[in-house]
Amino acid sequence: MENGRLERLLNIMEILRSMEGCPWDREQTHQSLKKYFIEETYEYLEAVDLDDKGKMCEELGDVLLQVVFHAQIAKENGDFSMEDVINGVCDKMIHRHPHVFGNVNVKTSGEVLRNWEEIKKKEKGNKNQTSVLKDVPANLPALMRSYKVQQKAAQIGFDWDNTEDVFAKIREEIDELEEEFKKSDKKGIEDELGDVLFSIVNLSRFLKVHPELTLSQSTDKFIRRFEIVEQKASELGRNINEMTLLELDVLWKEAKMHKYNKNG
Repeated sequence: MENGRLERLLNIMEILRSMEGCPWDREQTHQSLKKYFIEETYEYLEAVDLDDKGKMCEELGDVLLQVVFHAQIAKENGDFSMEDVINGVCDKMIHRHPHVFGNVNVKTSGEVLRNWEEIKKKEKGNKNQTSVLKDVPANLPALMRSYKVQQKAAQIGFDWDNTEDVFAKIREEIDELEEEFKKSDKKGIEDELGDVLFSIVNLSRFLKVHPELTLSQSTDKFIRRFEIVEQKASELGRNINEMTLLELDVLWKEAKMHKYNKNG
């Protein structure tokens, strides 16, 4: 194929970046393209949530375009090429799957993940677990970064024994946040609110739900309910901006019961 079609995309990108190509494409750098890479990735994730196969295919193409774009810039700078990118990830997959391409025996996906992390740790030259935590990219979304850091700390047993302990920790952190609020200590409030969020992320691990995805779903649910509230206010001939909080709360409770509100 497939190789030929990838070659076609590489050629198109090389032409776009040439002096006879597109001025906008020529101006781009790794830094200027960062926001587009993020946008395309999130657009693909939205297509997955919608279970829209056509859109998933299209958005994966857009993500691939970003990979090729960065590889072309790197090639022009003499840093690496798309061939290096592909060879590198192929070598990595083979090395990190010794149970498939080697003679290591595993029985569960849990063992696979433990082996993966140990291999990754050696590859990166991590001498201790702190260096593993520091390897989690700082520019990840905060909830995602917190989740990954906690996961990696838990790999060496630095974790709560059970879910009840996590609930207790959340209550403790909320009490501490309330104390800082009463003192009107802005720095203390920021610190304690961060601790509350960190504890909530911890709970999400124990409940086996991802906080980033869960919060996104709740935000979507809020928007759906708010739309219903606004529609109901309009049906009553009311301006939502002029309604009291009590009146809006009545409509909100109705929205929560709405038959189109699939996620409650």
